[in-house]
Amino acid sequence: MNTTEFLFLPQEITPNRNAIIYNDKRISFNELNINSNKLANFFLKSNVNPGDRVAILSVNCNEIIESYFATSKIDAIYVPLNFRSKKQEILHLINDSLPKILIVGQRYISLINSIKKDIKSITHFISLDIENNGWLNYNQILKTYEPVNINPTHDESDTNLLIYTAGTTGKSKGVMLSHNSFSSFILNQVDPVDPEINESNILTVPLFHIAGMQSMLSAIYAGRTLIIQSQFDAKEWLILAEKEKANRAMMVPTMLKMILDHPDFKKHNLENLKIITYGAAPMPKTIIKDAIKKLPWVKFINAFGQTETAATITMLPPEDHVLEGITPEELKIKQKRLTSIGKPLNDIEVRIVDESGENVEIGEIGEIAAKGERLMKGYWNRDKESREVLKKGWLYTGDLGYFDEDGYIFLSGRSKDIIKRGGEMIAPSEVEETIRSIPKVDDVAVIGVPDTIWGEKVIAVVVPKNNFPINEKEIIEYCHNNLSSFKKPEKVFFQNELPTNPLGKVLKNLLRVKYINQN
Repeated sequence: MNTTEFLFLPQEITPNRNAIIYNDKRISFNELNINSNKLANFFLKSNVNPGDRVAILSVNCNEIIESYFATSKIDAIYVPLNFRSKKQEILHLINDSLPKILIVGQRYISLINSIKKDIKSITHFISLDIENNGWLNYNQILKTYEPVNINPTHDESDTNLLIYTAGTTGKSKGVMLSHNSFSSFILNQVDPVDPEINESNILTVPLFHIAGMQSMLSAIYAGRTLIIQSQFDAKEWLILAEKEKANRAMMVPTMLKMILDHPDFKKHNLENLKIITYGAAPMPKTIIKDAIKKLPWVKFINAFGQTETAATITMLPPEDHVLEGITPEELKIKQKRLTSIGKPLNDIEVRIVDESGENVEIGEIGEIAAKGERLMKGYWNRDKESREVLKKGWLYTGDLGYFDEDGYIFLSGRSKDIIKRGGEMIAPSEVEETIRSIPKVDDVAVIGVPDTIWGEKVIAVVVPKNNFPINEKEIIEYCHNNLSSFKKPEKVFFQNELPTNPLGKVLKNLLRVKYINQN
């Protein structure tokens, strides 16, 4: 199914329902369709052909959604750029994807102007806000062009979206995703628009990230109103969720923790909130248990996927988050499952394999491999890297984990993060979960650094909770009492915070560089 049809359905069935609420704007599904048609006609007049790229650099806003559908309608490829990228990173993203059109939010105009002379491909620079010298104005384009409807001709297998990976181990790679990468998930997991059901979804995850795009497209297909937050702020989220009576939310663990810990949390009425979907980074058990306690009426869903899978491939459903009204034995099982990513969805095959590609035994750690229609087509202009992860229809994710006897998958970290000490394999996630259970610890990252005797040694980087006094010896002894001896950290360092990417994943490569030579 072509993703433009996700908009056609609610535009026909619920045309006057709000599709987007952003700041003081209320944009109906009909208006969203009209705006995307106007923009699509401008793209055609600007010689944007099927397969050409249209890029955007902006915080979350309605224009991202309008320009996505406009690009899709003319069979071009949409490229949302990470607005947190620095100058040279942005230049790499643009010159790698070679878009013809670049749409830019006002706060990034000066950045683009500073690298304009080094940009190779762009024929039209468009400002979202005010007139700029040498720039077209987005709103003026909408005033100028007619909303002639355009029907795409490409099929569901054609590339629709180019999303760049975080680039924590090198330059960012463009992940080629097709229409079917999204429709295979949404048609199987999301109910289509219903005129009798009017729900809203608060969107705070950035739309340059796969989680944001999946959340946006799912909401459009379901006819839900998208309440857009330009950038996440816990206080603003609480105000917005209460004011607009949000029914659903998608967030990463860091966001959920900041909301729960906010001093004004109890002052806001969140009774309309029905479902919180979380993912994009590992969820510490302490945070999700706190969320279940403080929001007992909310159904929680853990959705696991990555950019290369386009959408969710495993899920821990709401029933596995219910911790009350069950026997002590069931509670023990449920609490263990809270640290899992659930089970594979029914339209996805998942294996856990060893280095030779053979299935490992239940309980044994291996690499997670997935197969299904939603996998990426490959990396943009990187055939070698594509062949390394796409093998005989299987995507080798680089994530390590294991199946338990009930078919739940537990993550053990990234393959590059596994610590090899004296022949033993140590999953940092296990050590981190143990240290995080210490009441005085707010957060922790466990890494391996080279060691001449053991090959690697275990290092813990700890963020104390509320500046509570805690020392290295206390943490090492706690681990010694709760883990196999070889898993305990040999050194503990303390920081006020951990370096993370925009969605809360800890940048362990930076920690390795910092602590590699410290004893």
